[in-house]
Amino acid sequence: MRNHPILLLLCLFVLASGTAQETAAEQQTAALVAQIEKEAVENSQLETLAHQLMDVIGPRLVGTPQMNKAHEWAVATFKEWGIPAENEQWGTWRGWERGICHIDLLEPRVVSLHGRQLAWSPSTPAKGITADLITLPEVADSLAFARWLPEVKGKWVLVSMPEPTGRPDYNWEEWATEASFEKMKSDREAQTKAWRQNLRNTGYSSRSINQALEAAGAAGIVQSRWSGAFGANKIFSANTEEIPVIDLSLEDYGMLYRMAENGDGPRLRVVAESRELGRVPTFNTVATIRGTELPDEYIVLSAHFDSWDGGTGATDNGTGTLTMMEAARILKKVYPNPKRTIIVGLWGSEEQGLNGSRAYVEDHPEVVSGLQALFNQDNGTGRVVNISGQGFLHAYEYLGRWLEAVPDHVTEHIETQFPGNPGRGGSDYASFVAMGAPAFSLSSLSWSYWNYTWHTNLDTYDKIVFDDVRNNAILTAVLAYMASEDPERTSREKAVLSVNPRTGEQREWPEPRSPNREGGQD
Repeated sequence: MRNHPILLLLCLFVLASGTAQETAAEQQTAALVAQIEKEAVENSQLETLAHQLMDVIGPRLVGTPQMNKAHEWAVATFKEWGIPAENEQWGTWRGWERGICHIDLLEPRVVSLHGRQLAWSPSTPAKGITADLITLPEVADSLAFARWLPEVKGKWVLVSMPEPTGRPDYNWEEWATEASFEKMKSDREAQTKAWRQNLRNTGYSSRSINQALEAAGAAGIVQSRWSGAFGANKIFSANTEEIPVIDLSLEDYGMLYRMAENGDGPRLRVVAESRELGRVPTFNTVATIRGTELPDEYIVLSAHFDSWDGGTGATDNGTGTLTMMEAARILKKVYPNPKRTIIVGLWGSEEQGLNGSRAYVEDHPEVVSGLQALFNQDNGTGRVVNISGQGFLHAYEYLGRWLEAVPDHVTEHIETQFPGNPGRGGSDYASFVAMGAPAFSLSSLSWSYWNYTWHTNLDTYDKIVFDDVRNNAILTAVLAYMASEDPERTSREKAVLSVNPRTGEQREWPEPRSPNREGGQD
């Protein structure tokens, strides 16, 4: 059969038209991505937002007035940008507010100590509690410990192992002889093992022993949970009903412990003016840029809003919050009429078990069923360096396509894992993954996150690396734009999961879990 000239011309015309359309689309994408980057670099709001959230509002422990102030601030900020937002109540929590805290050694010398009351700790009386200090004894069994327990009545009890060194291992490795470093580690391991065995001998765990001491009439609990980094302690909750619990720096705790053990008669005064506020509502802040063509399909920009309150929650998860808010601001300015609806979800009570996001997926099945993609950031201030397909078989196809549009200087650091395994916890994307919805974690470079800032007293504004957060805002905004404009829905087909090397069994997809909607109950 001979080629017909008219048919040939038509074919060439169609090919040319298709090529022209593809070129026009590519040019449009490149132009909008350039606008995103320009806005992120030349008109960044990150430093201003960080100051308002971390310095002025401060830590965002669920159930506190500061958490409520943060929700109100976020709604007002979104509205200033022309983005409708609201606070959606999903439950209630134990209301509590941290107050002034003074910790002073009175004997054998006077010195103000470095520490703080733990979250939800009972208050001291107005004049404080002044009492002697006592350490846990070495006991053979729970009966021996029960016989000793009356000794704590009216005293502050030191419940943590005194650390043999306040220098992180990297500091030892740099300066010590190899023999000295190995000896320190061996001695510390033996001390830790003996301490844990003695605690088991009491019949209690590190969490349950506080209740036993409280029941025996202790005046209060003193602990020190060193993170392994200079000056950093992990700060969590008190786990008592009537007596206060404080955390002291490694240095001050060790000094008190040595004084008590050597019979120096240490005497401690603590004034901690916290307040119980009863049951209070708890929220998610949800902002929405309505889609123009497919409003019932969604892209969600996800970060948890709450924090522990040892510092100001700067890198956990202030920086994730800043990333999502800044990405939304940029998109509203340069891409105000998205094809699909873009939602910003700032979730409450992630730290107590992903409660805010788990409530959202229960309360908004329409978003779960219409989800095109969710992007979550929650592991510190660093630039994103890893994205997993979360077990979705075809994630490589669409995530790969979207990442191609991201500027090279952003993606050059990123490694991808496809199809990956579904997240089972750890952060809020897992709430959506458990529902079979395509949700992805934008995982960041460490910046010593686990030792220095994760749940510590050092998680403050000065630890934010703004260049990296700006990088992440650009990445998030471009991914959201590409997901919104994609002509196809994302596939939810699940991969055959890998074998867990620890158990030898094939992994199964995680099951959805309901939130705790009445948190902080005694």
